[in-house]
Amino acid sequence: MKILFAVLFVFFTACSGKAQDPVSWSFSAKKIADKTYEVTMTANLQQGWHLYSQTQPEDAIAIPTEILFIKNPLLSVEGKTREVGKMEKYHDKTLDLSANQYSGKVAFVQVIKVKGNARTKAGGTIEYQTCNDVKCLPPKKVSFNLALN
Repeated sequence: MKILFAVLFVFFTACSGKAQDPVSWSFSAKKIADKTYEVTMTANLQQGWHLYSQTQPEDAIAIPTEILFIKNPLLSVEGKTREVGKMEKYHDKTLDLSANQYSGKVAFVQVIKVKGNARTKAGGTIEYQTCNDVKCLPPKKVSFNLALN
């Protein structure tokens, strides 16, 4: 019986310490014109979880999503990264705080131009935070690297 209890204790302790990630990411690059690509970074969130927009109201304490592209002399990042999805404007009346957030699915789309005729890759990181009605997880970073041919 003691051995069974010890095994169950170790099992449940290991499971509770497992990192939780309610987001699955997918990445794609689509040629939209000569030497011009749309890089799309799509977040699919588990039900009940949300991810914060890149832009937040002044009174927000939410950690905004941040997308950083690796500097590449063969690429030019054009304009700002667009968000495609249904933004929810959340307001907590108790704390009098606001946040711009997405649930379900959101795509971040960035136009990139290739300089010259060389084959290259567009890469970078996305730092984001997810929350549900009970808790927020620590910010997390994911990397991406896409061939532009």
